[in-house]
Amino acid sequence: MWQLHPLARLSENRHHCTPLSTFLLQRMKFLEDNISTLGDRGVKRVSPFTIPYYLSNMSAGMIAMEPELGFRGPNYSINTACATSNYCFINAAEHIRSGQSDVIIAGGAEAPITMMGMAGFIACKALSARNDEPQRASRPWDKQRDGFVMGEGAGILVLESLEHAKQRGATIYAEYLGGGVSCDAYDLTSPRTDGRDVILCMQSALDDAGTTADKVDLVNAHGTSTPVGDLCEVSAINSVFGEYKDHVKIHSTKSMTGHSLGAAGALEGIAMLMAIRTGRVHPTINHEEPEEGVEFNVVPNEAISMDVKVGLSNSFGFGGHNSSVIFGQYKE
Repeated sequence: MWQLHPLARLSENRHHCTPLSTFLLQRMKFLEDNISTLGDRGVKRVSPFTIPYYLSNMSAGMIAMEPELGFRGPNYSINTACATSNYCFINAAEHIRSGQSDVIIAGGAEAPITMMGMAGFIACKALSARNDEPQRASRPWDKQRDGFVMGEGAGILVLESLEHAKQRGATIYAEYLGGGVSCDAYDLTSPRTDGRDVILCMQSALDDAGTTADKVDLVNAHGTSTPVGDLCEVSAINSVFGEYKDHVKIHSTKSMTGHSLGAAGALEGIAMLMAIRTGRVHPTINHEEPEEGVEFNVVPNEAISMDVKVGLSNSFGFGGHNSSVIFGQYKE
C-alpha cells in the first residue's frame, strides 16, 4: 500500500505518467517465500499473485490503478540497477519536455534485505564487514571504509510542467534542469578507474541543463563507502569540478541511509530538493580519517547551512550504468 502526499494533490488524467524504478531484489522476498511454500506445502498453496508481483512493471502499474489517481498515460518501470531512479527522473522529464505528459510520478522503491539478497552481495564482497558497529560502517571517503551497508527505502517525486504546476497550485520545491547518462562498457560490477564515462555523464547533464560546472554548488555523490568506487567517483568529480573545489561541496546520503540500490537516487534526489529549498545540507557522517587525495569539502559529520542554487546528484549501477541529474532553485 502507498499513499500520495496531500501536497501533491493529483487527480485522474490521461496525460499523467508513471515511470517507476524497481530493482530485482525488491521482489525477491516474495519469490523466496513462495519457493518455500512450494516445497513445504505444494503448488496449491503458492500465491496466485506470484507472477504478477514478481514482474518489475507491477509497482508502476499498481500506483496507476489507485482509485484516486487512474493515471492513463505512459506507465512503465526501468531497471538500470542502482542508477534506476535517476533514469526514471530523466525519462519523466523527457515526457514532459516533449509534451506527451503534464505531470509524472517518478522514483524508486527497494526492499533488498532478504536471505538471497544479502547472500548475493556478501558473496561479491560488496558489503562492509563492520558488523559489530553497523551505525559506523558506512563511511564514504574515510580511510577505514570497507564496503557499503545495505539499506531499504522508497522515494517518489512529482515532476510536471510549470504551467500545470501553477494551474493546480502545486508547491514547487525546485526546478529540474537536466540529466545525463552513460555506460562504462567495462565490467559487470567494477567501475572504470579513470572515471572516463562518469565524467561524460556529468558533463552531459550540465549540457542538458544549459549550465556549467562553475554554477554548481553541491554534488550529492553516489558515495557508497566502497574502497575503489569512492575514489573513482571523486576523481571524476575532480575532473569536472576541480577548478571550483573551493566552492562546490560534495556529500553522501548513503553515509546515513545505507545503500538502497534502485531507490537510492530517489532518496538522494529528495535530499537535494530539500537542500535547495531549506538551505540545509546534511553531512557525510563517520568521516574520521579523511582519504588522501579527496580535496573537496565533503560536509564532514555535521550539517551546514548554505545557499544551494544548483545541485547535481549522481547514481551509478552494476553493468556500468551511470546517471546524473541537476536541480535548481525555482524563482517566479
